[in-house]
Amino acid sequence: MGVTIRTATRRDLDEVVELSAELFAEDAGQRDPYTDLGWPRREGHEYFGGLLTGPTTRCWLAEVDGKVAGSLIGRIKRETTVRPARVAELESMYVRPEYRSAGVGAALVAEFMAWARGRGAKLAAVTAYAANERALAFYARNGFTPQSVQLEQEL
Repeated sequence: MGVTIRTATRRDLDEVVELSAELFAEDAGQRDPYTDLGWPRREGHEYFGGLLTGPTTRCWLAEVDGKVAGSLIGRIKRETTVRPARVAELESMYVRPEYRSAGVGAALVAEFMAWARGRGAKLAAVTAYAANERALAFYARNGFTPQSVQLEQEL
């Protein structure tokens, strides 16, 4: 299975929004009852449309045999005086179920990492639900290690 990675354009906006809606439904939909699962379809065109052309943001699409198999959204975060290191944040990634375990996610991450290095990032970061063991294992295989843990308690 050959995977092609390309930068998303405005023509791809509907596909980017749909992939985000699929991610929300599958990931947060199973793990966070407080996430607004309607957000991607309601506000995604404005949000993702803004980052498609941003100087510090990027969205990539993975294609297999001409079909969109997944996406990755990344951004370069501003350095702070507390931690003066440029960080590339893997904001979200989704690979459609039928393309998983076929190298699609790894190809997206590799493209993101090359882009981040080219923009002077010293670190790459990603957030995943603690209960999403498959995602955590994937990110570990791709070189990410735990840095911090956010704990929550329902009131």
